[in-house]
Amino acid sequence: MTQTTPQQMIDALDEILDQEREALLKGDLAALEPMVAEKDALITGLNALGKLEEDTISNVQGKVVRNQALLTSAMEGIKAVASRMSELRKVRKGLDVYDRSG
Repeated sequence: MTQTTPQQMIDALDEILDQEREALLKGDLAALEPMVAEKDALITGLNALGKLEEDTISNVQGKVVRNQALLTSAMEGIKAVASRMSELRKVRKGLDVYDRSG
């Protein structure tokens, strides 16, 4: 088994974060699933190393924050679409109207 250095882990995480961003910008949410386990493993591994130099990890931290904002926006968009589709299904089923008794 080969030894992975902290810099190799950071580089691998950096690459995954770039791929994740591209998938999010393209709206390819299915491509995100395979990245999750690897990204989590790398982050866990880096956290286990303890304190890393600030300048070594700051670029990756910025990408994590950026991607989280993209993920949040994607989730909000999905919720909005689901809500709109629910409304359209209700309209298709017929109008809900009140009679004299309410």
